[in-house]
Amino acid sequence: MHEDPPFEVIEGDARKGLLLIADHATNRLPPRYGTLGLPESAFRRHIAYDIGIEPLTRALAADLGVPAVMSRFSRLLIDPNRGEDDPTLIMKLSDGAIVPGNHPIDVAEENARLDLFHRPYHRAVAEAIARVAEASGAAPLLISLHSFTPVWRDVPRPWHAGVLWDGDPRAARALIDRLEAPGDIAVGDNEPYDGALRGDTLFRHGMAAGIAHALIEVRQDLIGDAAGVANWTVRLAPILAELNATPYLHEVRRFPSRTGPYDDEAGGEREDGR
Repeated sequence: MHEDPPFEVIEGDARKGLLLIADHATNRLPPRYGTLGLPESAFRRHIAYDIGIEPLTRALAADLGVPAVMSRFSRLLIDPNRGEDDPTLIMKLSDGAIVPGNHPIDVAEENARLDLFHRPYHRAVAEAIARVAEASGAAPLLISLHSFTPVWRDVPRPWHAGVLWDGDPRAARALIDRLEAPGDIAVGDNEPYDGALRGDTLFRHGMAAGIAHALIEVRQDLIGDAAGVANWTVRLAPILAELNATPYLHEVRRFPSRTGPYDDEAGGEREDGR
């Protein structure tokens, strides 16, 4: 385990208007946390990070010439893709693995992890969005990259990739259509998870801000080595470039969330214009 900053910014041409983010890029912990009482083998599992996503994010950012922001701490420490009041923010039990270092945990330690890891990552994402908006003169297109296990609780998952979204269909529907077009992969629409999660990264930086966005999930066995990452870079890069060239994906428009009203209660522009 290595001491790392809580995030990494990959430089790119902000004028292009596209920003990539990776919430679960690494499995690392600061040395003071040891292994949270888990065996080292736990940090090679999906419970610690999204397998394959760090190299895929780097490859896509390089291919497209765009910036990216990645977390640099394990989701077992604190999950940046959860709201601060989410009960799964700091997992005590993850896919059958009890996390001794997370239970019990007092309020002071939870606040310390928020201040040192979770909040700096989200500030970095917000600052990157602002830089891209200023440089491009329009709202960025925000793409979040994740991966999922091929089997969950002994049930195979048939999708090669999934696109998760909440109430804003703009980028998600376009992504699904283009991923399905070649006819060689199964694409999940809000599978294997539902994209409507109150307070998660895309709710916070996409939905609430009215920025077009989507979360791409790639099955982990397909990006578990360099060849798989290269294949998915070739598949995804031209699709993302095409979407990024679409003007309406750079307009600010806030859609209703399936999780309920926004905290400011102002609503925002509805899909039907009201």
